Amino acid sequence: MAKLFKNMFATSESTALTLGEELAQKGVSRRQILKFSSYVAALMALPASYSTAIAESLSKARRQSVIWLSFQECTGCTESITRSFSPSLEDLIFDFISLDYSEALMNVSGSAAEAARKQAMEENKGKYIVVVEGSIPLDKDGIYSVSGGHTNLDVLKEVAKDAMAIISMGTCASFGGIPAAHPNPTGAVGVHEIIKDKPIINVPGCPPIPEVMTGTIAFLLSLGKIPELDHLGRPKAFYGDNIHDRCYRRPFYERGEFANSFDDEGARKGYCLFNLGCKGPVTYNACATIKWNGGVSFPIQSGHGCLGCSEPGFWDKGSFYSPLSTPTSGLGKAAMGAAAVGTAGAVVASLVQRKRRENILKAAAVPKPTETKLGADDE
Repeated sequence: MAKLFKNMFATSESTALTLGEELAQKGVSRRQILKFSSYVAALMALPASYSTAIAESLSKARRQSVIWLSFQECTGCTESITRSFSPSLEDLIFDFISLDYSEALMNVSGSAAEAARKQAMEENKGKYIVVVEGSIPLDKDGIYSVSGGHTNLDVLKEVAKDAMAIISMGTCASFGGIPAAHPNPTGAVGVHEIIKDKPIINVPGCPPIPEVMTGTIAFLLSLGKIPELDHLGRPKAFYGDNIHDRCYRRPFYERGEFANSFDDEGARKGYCLFNLGCKGPVTYNACATIKWNGGVSFPIQSGHGCLGCSEPGFWDKGSFYSPLSTPTSGLGKAAMGAAAVGTAGAVVASLVQRKRRENILKAAAVPKPTETKLGADDE
């Protein structure tokens, strides 16, 4: 951690060099840069040919100024990103970005910290990236969250004005999160409800997967453009599929084999957690593929149903432990029917179930993604 603090800020000499020159001085070979670029391409579901373009872009670029703002949040997103395995936080800070402001990580505070933020904004006008963690309260002019005498609302508007792009990190910054749960006493909202004139990437999750956060930042740094987004502004590479379709317990669902309590025989055998309230069928995230802790596990693999934390309003959609539908409708009917008739009947019920599932999840379907390039004034 001491090394992290020591290297937090880039010197004027280092920022004058391209990344290729700076990495060469540190003994990083072109082969290593290509290896990293190949990983970023794979992580973002890009063709292998993109790795060379990413490597070239990185070599010619200069360290990217990043300002990380912390608003109504629990610091869970910062805690999560510090546990990223590849690309690690250290990779990003030491080699690719200049983290010029972060209340949680920087080694100065008070007026010195605010001076660093303003200096970064001035020296990198129109070129810096803003990462926002936490929701922004609007009620009573935003007085529910104030830092240094300035409300979150005022700070966000000030910093966003000359930013190249904004990354809303976590469900709070993306959609309002837990602070916006009913009755939302502070009037908490996500970044997109305030800032309308800048490219915004939503990276929801409570918190997001570490590699999803660093992968999104790495893509933006590497290619200088916004990745393909879904209808909620999320990177399609990570949020393009629902957890249910990628879940290793899916075959149990198809056969109508469900756990009905957390300690019954079905739970011990690893059956589907649908009846225990799993929200995987309506939750879009990479939990079932990238997983957590360097690919070790994810909630469903650990025996607990998905809470749907990367979806808007997940906190106000009823009990986390109630099935998505009743036994007499939709998914529930097909599931209960399959369980009743056994394996042979499950094959037939599965066909009916899939059609009903398509109708139920139609509202959650992700439309054809769009690619947003940064305008000339933002490059």
